[in-house]
Amino acid sequence: MATGGGYGEAMSLSEDPHWPRAGNWHDRHHHRRGTVDVALLGLPTFRTSLSTTGAHTTPAAIRAALRRYSTFHTGPGPGGGAGQGMDAGELIWSDAGDVAEPDGAGEGAAIQAVSEHAARARLLIALGGDNAATVPAALGAWGEQIGSAGLVTLDAHHDLRDGISNGSPVRRLLEAGLDGRRVAQIGIADFANSAYYRARAAEHGITVIGRDELHHRPMAQVLTEALALAGGAGGPVHVDLDVDVCDRAVAPACPASIPGGISAAELRIAARTAGAHRQVTSIDITEVDASADTDDQRTVRLAALCVLEAGAGLMAREV
Repeated sequence: MATGGGYGEAMSLSEDPHWPRAGNWHDRHHHRRGTVDVALLGLPTFRTSLSTTGAHTTPAAIRAALRRYSTFHTGPGPGGGAGQGMDAGELIWSDAGDVAEPDGAGEGAAIQAVSEHAARARLLIALGGDNAATVPAALGAWGEQIGSAGLVTLDAHHDLRDGISNGSPVRRLLEAGLDGRRVAQIGIADFANSAYYRARAAEHGITVIGRDELHHRPMAQVLTEALALAGGAGGPVHVDLDVDVCDRAVAPACPASIPGGISAAELRIAARTAGAHRQVTSIDITEVDASADTDDQRTVRLAALCVLEAGAGLMAREV
């Protein structure tokens, strides 16, 4: 297992002016002071994790992994059909760096940071950190609109536990004023939850789409329906991409990923579909421990591709 020492390799990648690399958002757009298309913000939460984790190392690892990819997406073209593709590099990206110590007493500052950057972006993408990052990411993006807001999680777990941890963000958002009838949870896994917390989900009116249902229905269709439910009151929607929803073979750096989770392709489709939805104002990518990834960095690279897929989805809002 790697310990994160390979992230600097992106600095030695070949350069081709006709093959622009992703990830140099700060270098290209830091001078812009007005509205941006996508704002990246690191929320390196890890201190309350139920599993030992180095998730605070992940935002930097995702930024490095972005350099391995281009900004070009093959479609759809104008009119929604096959075309010349789209270049996410044409979006105005802003990278605000990381919030220092977003756990515990620092959560308020993290909420404020999200609020400030979300106010000037069409889409805010929070780079976790463990799933505790979902609380400041959602609350900061929603602000006073929490009463009409919605939440969609792609997660193996309900995250309705008591206390404050990476297992409690959905419960904490409900207690903050989120209406459970506008919460949809996709990919909930067998043998990864309990009857007690499933009953809590039902009590709050949460819509649950288990892993088995996804064997028979396309991810884009399921997520589109979930986003419609979450956005039913007309407010902003936050999407939590907890990467441990994926099969452990493609997400070994997620402490709680299990065999039989969704595929990397399904998670990428989910990120793109979320980015394309007009009510989605914020997305988080969580539960990746970059320090525990395999030598090929497959989990971190998947997280980086989700950033780019969300950007491609945002461009598709105009198609």
